[in-house]
Amino acid sequence: MGHPEIFRAPIPSATVQRLADEEFENMVKFVVDLERRLICAGGGLHSDEEAILLEDGSEQSPLWGANFYLHRPGDQRYVFTSMINIRPNDGNTAQVIQSKDICRQVKELADHFFAPFYEKS
Repeated sequence: MGHPEIFRAPIPSATVQRLADEEFENMVKFVVDLERRLICAGGGLHSDEEAILLEDGSEQSPLWGANFYLHRPGDQRYVFTSMINIRPNDGNTAQVIQSKDICRQVKELADHFFAPFYEKS
């Protein structure tokens, strides 16, 4: 079983593959901090990644969970669904991120971190 890791720079392709292999083979769960511009990826639960980011100094409201599918094309790479996204106080009442603007921000930040993987493909 893999352990989530915080990344502050783009994740090397081999590391992305290792994170996927440790849990789901073709997918990596991740949580981004939109305010601090970092990501915690790997492991089996978004809540574990969320806890690591909170321990590292993140606030709750800019944390959003999603999944990166390694071999899907373009817009199908990301699924913006996680139990940690259910936050009525932040305007999100479902597992899926309901705000198109927040989805865009999560995708842009995730693209930055996962770019080394899909650029090699």
